[in-house]
Amino acid sequence: MSAKRYENNSAVRRMRRVRGRIKASGRIRLSVFRSARHIYAQLIDDARGHTLASASSLEAGIEQGGNKAGAEAVGRLIAERALKAGVHEVAFDRGRYPYHGRVRALAEGARAGGLKF
Repeated sequence: MSAKRYENNSAVRRMRRVRGRIKASGRIRLSVFRSARHIYAQLIDDARGHTLASASSLEAGIEQGGNKAGAEAVGRLIAERALKAGVHEVAFDRGRYPYHGRVRALAEGARAGGLKF
């Protein structure tokens, strides 16, 4: 795939649009990556370029895997780790994925865990 075709891909354009708005806010970013079987979340400080915490459905404490229940468990886990790191407010970066299904379940789990968006 040529570079031009990649840049014109609608998913890439959507991801850049969403991420650009979030980076402009200056808050810590809760980034979500969704694969076919699992879901991953990271807390990223864009000002320093550091990952503060991460969680995924591959971890030992999450038996549900990559379904909605697993995504909610990952959201609760990332919220717990964020609060431990001293982060209370984040900007939710859904990337190129619609706010639906597993992505929404992760966000609701993070809110239930104590994070504010």
